[in-house]
Amino acid sequence: MAIQPLADPAISPEDIYLFHEGNLHHSYRILGAQPETQDHRQGYRFTVWAPNAKEVGLALDRNDWKGEQAPLYKIPDSGFWTRFFPEISEGTLYKFRILTENGVELLKADPYAFHAEVRPRTASITSSIQGYKWNDGAWRRKQRAVYNKPLHIYEMHIGTWKRKEDGSLYSYREIADLLVPYLLEMKYTHVEMMPLSEHPYDLSWGYQSTGFFAPTSRFGGPKDLMYLVDTLHQAGIGVLLDWVPAHFAKDAHGLRLFDGTPLFEYADPLLAEKPGWGTLSFDYSKPEVRSFLISNALYWMEMYHFDGLRVDAVTSMIRLDFEKHSGQYRPNADGGLENKEAVAFLQQLNETIFKYYPYALMMAEESSAWPMVTSPVDVGGLGFNYKWNMGWMNDTLDYMKTDFHDRPSKHHLLTFPVVYSFSENYVLPLSHDEVVHGKKSLLDKMPGSYEQKFDGMRAFLGYFMTFPGKKLLFMGGEFGQFIEWKDEDELDWFLLDYDSHRKLHKFERDLSELYLSEKALWELDHSLDGYEWITPDDHGQSVISYVRKGKKPADTLLVLVNFQPVKRERYRIGVMRPGMYAEVLNSDHPDYGGSGILNDMQIATEKIPFHGHPHSLEIVLPPLSVVILKKNTRRKTDETANEVASVRPKALKNTNTNKTTAKSKRGKKA
Repeated sequence: MAIQPLADPAISPEDIYLFHEGNLHHSYRILGAQPETQDHRQGYRFTVWAPNAKEVGLALDRNDWKGEQAPLYKIPDSGFWTRFFPEISEGTLYKFRILTENGVELLKADPYAFHAEVRPRTASITSSIQGYKWNDGAWRRKQRAVYNKPLHIYEMHIGTWKRKEDGSLYSYREIADLLVPYLLEMKYTHVEMMPLSEHPYDLSWGYQSTGFFAPTSRFGGPKDLMYLVDTLHQAGIGVLLDWVPAHFAKDAHGLRLFDGTPLFEYADPLLAEKPGWGTLSFDYSKPEVRSFLISNALYWMEMYHFDGLRVDAVTSMIRLDFEKHSGQYRPNADGGLENKEAVAFLQQLNETIFKYYPYALMMAEESSAWPMVTSPVDVGGLGFNYKWNMGWMNDTLDYMKTDFHDRPSKHHLLTFPVVYSFSENYVLPLSHDEVVHGKKSLLDKMPGSYEQKFDGMRAFLGYFMTFPGKKLLFMGGEFGQFIEWKDEDELDWFLLDYDSHRKLHKFERDLSELYLSEKALWELDHSLDGYEWITPDDHGQSVISYVRKGKKPADTLLVLVNFQPVKRERYRIGVMRPGMYAEVLNSDHPDYGGSGILNDMQIATEKIPFHGHPHSLEIVLPPLSVVILKKNTRRKTDETANEVASVRPKALKNTNTNKTTAKSKRGKKA
């Protein structure tokens, strides 16, 4: 075993201490392969944590991967091995040769490598991540909290969004030229990229990583990814990364049994194994693992300028019994099922992130009823600022795929999510997980005929965009990808040659534009003050209506959604403020593929009490539609209002709770 020479500078005693305390927040600046100059000689210093190794060497393609020929030196009582190699240049292939205490020789990729070979090859590559000239300073300076701002996220998988004509992948740089104008056209505020950490298997989609600090080389090098993020920021588009601290792949070159012992994973297989995924959980009780993961989160924000992280599979981290049967998990010391070490890690992670980046977006994919996910750590919360609303997603999609005649019996799936919608800061996710593995695409989930699927999809998207919470839509949903996500090929962009898909695409674009322009749809997203039911209980007709409010009364919107393929000729709703109302969006417009049943005249309220309000109005509600109304704020005399009201027919006697006469214009069938 080679002992570290005192003359060879290495990781400092202070850094060693912080690493073992779980507080070396920028360990990526020290560990791995770092470019360095000694005695006017340029090279790379290699430093690795392998406390239980008997020997560690640098295995290179140039030494036939015989790492014993280039030993690293052990820093006493530290667990670290290090050495400066002056002859190593950028682009060198390497691994660590580790001889275990049992005499077994392992070849391991560098846990801190900044770059890796293109799969199926697995070597790490020396790479400098310094020197990129960023041009997104204006974007970064203007960042603020988004609680009362619009947040409309486009989730994408870079490898299957678009491909070249020969089926090959676009690089990070190439896709920037395609992606930026598209996101601007569609009015998305942010893009969320599925995991980009290096991974050996394409069909894991990046969720089973082996190289946590290496952007996948499928699409180019580190500075190519920097260019993509930089270009998006310069266009005013935020960039989020799907980040996976819950587990890692078992591949031999990865973290598993890194120095011959369970170093990054739990030693107890009942804690380490994720049997459903064939992966291993990180051991969150180890401060060194916490230093590794927290450094990794900061790395993506500091070196690549990501605006935040969507933290994958949080439930699998904090629940010891997640997707495990009896005998596959071990309760905690108190007999409970929560992983207290993972909870503490997540709290430390979020506190650290917000210390460095106060306006970062930290979003938890948490699918249970775990309380206070988005509450501050100092009051017992996990410390995220957003949580994916999986309950809303599951209930709503369950309802939307239900046949029309059964929808009245499932009306509660539309109303119950409101009960808890303000208990956390929520993002409404229509993500990749909902359009794979036989679940069908969003469009194909809709029941009915071909035309009714499109009508239902527009109504669903309108409901999605007007329900409280920030928004996330997976690629393809915006134009009606008809079959579920093909994770080995690009989206079916040719569908835009078809009228129905092209018009759905226009609807999504106009809906996005409306969302950005109407403060009522986001200004009070996380407060009950921003939402009020009008009609929660019209299950017989499968209609719901509600009010979305901004800080100013003039911003108020009325939203009506008809989930049946039946036109409601005279649908009355109560309103608090009398006056003239007009449509700001109707999903049945012919431009969107609808039949043209519109309320395109100004609608005057009538002094007819309804729904607990002193005034009401009535409209025609097209089949499978969303209609959004807004009060006209222009001042009118009483005489003008009365004159308008006088040309409207008097209300007929109700034969159903919500049926009365309305003055409306019916368009021609498209």
